[in-house]
Amino acid sequence: MIAAAFTAQEWAVLTGPLRLKPSGERDRHSLSVAELLNEECCERLLSELAPLIRAPSSAIAASLLAKRLAFLATGACLYAMSACDKGLRLTPDNCLIEYGHDGRLWTSSMPLHDLDPIGYADGERPLWRENLVRTLFAELLAPVWHTLHRVGGISPRVLWENTAVRVYSLYDRRLAEIETPCIRQRCDDDFDWLLHRAEPALFGLDHNPLQRFRRDPTQLNGREVRLRRTCCLYYKTTDPVEYCGTCPLLRRKALPPGQP
Repeated sequence: MIAAAFTAQEWAVLTGPLRLKPSGERDRHSLSVAELLNEECCERLLSELAPLIRAPSSAIAASLLAKRLAFLATGACLYAMSACDKGLRLTPDNCLIEYGHDGRLWTSSMPLHDLDPIGYADGERPLWRENLVRTLFAELLAPVWHTLHRVGGISPRVLWENTAVRVYSLYDRRLAEIETPCIRQRCDDDFDWLLHRAEPALFGLDHNPLQRFRRDPTQLNGREVRLRRTCCLYYKTTDPVEYCGTCPLLRRKALPPGQP
């Protein structure tokens, strides 16, 4: 069922920092999900993208592209679900993939053909939530990650942790700043469900990757950090070398000489 339209405030977040937009405004650096799932097309894209983002291999280009796509897809979909209580159609036939980069920063957005929010009947929110999550992860992202793995040679573990850290950041940071108690409670409930009760099949996997990659915080250089289990390889595109804030290599760098 169609839900009430997004409010001006909701729309400002979705189209601002979360980069949602109508498909009519798509960037010239864009393609359909079906095109990206074509291995020859995917290979051409990674070859085009690698020198632009200074990635020395297709595997690294695939990892960094996946980080951007995960941010665009999960940010808009899960923010709409938890903060707005409205659904977005992140189906493969409703989404376009943008991959614009200016040589320094990503410029890409998430164009959708149909932006009408999806609602639910009384008592049906759990089923509605399951359907949104299955569409986002199992039907959209899982096939894309499978193709990037086959074509780019990047580990699926890296691709799924790239996805997981985007979800963590959304709930731990942006949604944690919401002050309205009932909305905060809904966000907390959704995050707890995603981490602990969402079935593996909703991700198209035999495990829940959000649960698998969630680590306890550790002290690092005087601050509390949830370090990743895998490295996204971003540091290999930088000179001088820079690391992501949760890179597992940071712990190794912070240890005294001689410690493992």
